[in-house]
Amino acid sequence: MKRKMPLAGMMLCLFSAGAAHAADPNLGRNLAATCANCHGTDGNSAGVMPALAGMPKSKLLGTMGEFRSGAKPATIMHQISKGYTDVQLELIADYFASRAPAGGLK
Repeated sequence: MKRKMPLAGMMLCLFSAGAAHAADPNLGRNLAATCANCHGTDGNSAGVMPALAGMPKSKLLGTMGEFRSGAKPATIMHQISKGYTDVQLELIADYFASRAPAGGLK
């Protein structure tokens, strides 16, 4: 019995974390806020960094996967991409895919 209680507690924590993601409709936006430092507000980059606004979800997830694996060279994105779970990256990709690129074209 002593072994089952910690396991049950761990499982409860894991399932609760997933419910917390689903319960916060702004989580994708909040997670993506960090990207604004380099990629601009709402993913509309005014500099040399690629714009993320309007980027298809599959493209953003593929690029982040390449950074994670080391297949795509980077100065810092390989570290940043490893700091998010797959679920968090999905939320971030959904957020940017729903944003209109600068100029209103999508």
